[in-house]
Amino acid sequence: MRKRGAFAALAALIVAFSGAACGGRALPRGSMKDAGFSPERLEAVSALIDEAVARKEFPGAVLLVARKGKVVLHEAYGQSRWVPERRPMDGEMIFDLASLTKPVATAASVMLLVERGKISLWDRVKTYVPEFVPYKDWFGIDGEDARIWHLLTHTSGLPPYTEAEAAAEAIGRPCSPEALVNYISVLPKDNPPGVKFAYSCLGYITLAEIVRRASGQRIDVFAAENIFKPLGMKNTFFKPRPETLDCCVPTQMVDGKPLLGVVHDPLARLQDGISGNAGLFSTAADLAVFAQMLLDRGTRGDTRVFSPAAVERMTSVFPRTAFAGRGLGWDLCSAYASNGGDLFGPKSFGHTGYTGTSVWIDPETKTIVIFLTNSVHPDDKGSVVPLRSRVANVVAAAIED
Repeated sequence: MRKRGAFAALAALIVAFSGAACGGRALPRGSMKDAGFSPERLEAVSALIDEAVARKEFPGAVLLVARKGKVVLHEAYGQSRWVPERRPMDGEMIFDLASLTKPVATAASVMLLVERGKISLWDRVKTYVPEFVPYKDWFGIDGEDARIWHLLTHTSGLPPYTEAEAAAEAIGRPCSPEALVNYISVLPKDNPPGVKFAYSCLGYITLAEIVRRASGQRIDVFAAENIFKPLGMKNTFFKPRPETLDCCVPTQMVDGKPLLGVVHDPLARLQDGISGNAGLFSTAADLAVFAQMLLDRGTRGDTRVFSPAAVERMTSVFPRTAFAGRGLGWDLCSAYASNGGDLFGPKSFGHTGYTGTSVWIDPETKTIVIFLTNSVHPDDKGSVVPLRSRVANVVAAAIED
């Protein structure tokens, strides 16, 4: 079952409560034909998603496809939740983005500080986090210091993750981002910086703290004031407000009830929802605005958020770690990039989130594919990875011009 707009009245009430105009900066609608798509080919993507929902691979999804600056497909599928009661999905619902937080909030904030001369990609991590210990070889000799670009490209030597319960025992629950970063900083490094790609949430938690120390603002405040508000992304935020909860898509069951408006990631939850690796919530429409800004080389209408140079750096493979297949925040061709499918070109880029979220952007065809699911609801057993690739392939193959 596909639905769209069922939450329009509720969204209007939320907007009225917050005193903001909803969707004022949303991408305009356009026809598939005018955007260069074969309508018959593109509409076939809905059957793929409907079939996956019918197989109960996940409860529901929202798909948004845009090209040449216009949204040509924005549909909702299945259910937003199965427990404690079933509710239909709606195209305007708010998702826990999980690791999409990394490029959309954290890396973007870091690059703004680079543009403004507040930090440099070559700065040592320990310049901002003095506790950050280097890699030690078998003889206990310190290696080279990790730089900020190592954190951005997941080549810093940090482990991928650390147990939230162990961290909580050491620093308390909830803890401040500063306390968690100090805890992370003294963990043994797995590799010298710059020699191996290891996808690390810990690196992005560290980056968010660097943003705070360099700017004087937490990552949620800095990203909102400098990125989301200028772009009119009014439904993008950390820690959803109480009046937005009915529009939020729940994730996994914890202690007998689903997480609703509460971040799924344990380390982000340990920090009360404010983290550099996860914690951002948003809608497909807001993410489309952000993606189009990147396609437009840093602008949205009359608003410039990034320089063209920064966009190029973020969305191109970083030359010093070409083996990683990563840009500065975005994924181009790493082992995690299957959500881009097989047909989009080598300049395309994107990212995924553990909760079942995905964005893929192709500058060559000016195409955006945003596919948001709640695959971790209710028991973290859903499957969406193979479908992401197939969805991208159908969209790419539907482009005729």
